[in-house]
Amino acid sequence: MKNDGARTLTVTGLTKEYDAPTGPNRVLAGASLTAQPGETVAILGPSGSGKSTLLNIIGSLDRPTSGSVRLGDTDVTSLDGPALAAYRASDVGFVFQDHHLLPQLSALENVLLPTLAAGTGEGAEERARELLSRVGVAERADAFPARLSGGERQRVAAARALINEPALLLCDEPTGNLDREAGDRLIELLTGLAEDGVTVLVVTHNTRQAAMLGRGLLLTEGTLAPWEGGAEPA
Repeated sequence: MKNDGARTLTVTGLTKEYDAPTGPNRVLAGASLTAQPGETVAILGPSGSGKSTLLNIIGSLDRPTSGSVRLGDTDVTSLDGPALAAYRASDVGFVFQDHHLLPQLSALENVLLPTLAAGTGEGAEERARELLSRVGVAERADAFPARLSGGERQRVAAARALINEPALLLCDEPTGNLDREAGDRLIELLTGLAEDGVTVLVVTHNTRQAAMLGRGLLLTEGTLAPWEGGAEPA
């Protein structure tokens, strides 16, 4: 991996408000966190608490009303134009609840897609095959998504998220469509990937799987606090 172990993720005082007919709807109200390279962090909280919004702001898919996101020395929230596009393409990988694989492409071709946007084509196929092997689906490289199981599709999605060697892997309910066994295997895979220095954030409602990660944070009333285990608030 290209990570040098020095790019700490620092999220400070994030607020996010959306306009609503009854006035501003505040989703985040000063959320802060710090995550080191190689950490795995579960983010829990009630439905509608802003977990996906938080992940989208960290990944630069959305902008905060106030606050900042820093990756190492880079102020992500101040990026624009080519610098923002480069951050999205090279520094961040996303894994969603729905794998978002293109049905007309093979597993290998799906993994290679991000290299086209990032311009990192040299040696890309070799890296893609290595990643498919790493996530345990090397023999399915030529299979199309319709021929893959749910767990296999999510593993291909994880390989795709890693093809450009990101510093951050942001996972939004990645096991939500999987059975217990496949979901546990995916969480185990994510913890293994962190050993390469990738910072892994996982939004989840599954407290048992959250406990498999390095630590947990609970998002309630727009702020983050350490999760000490147990059930999520309703």
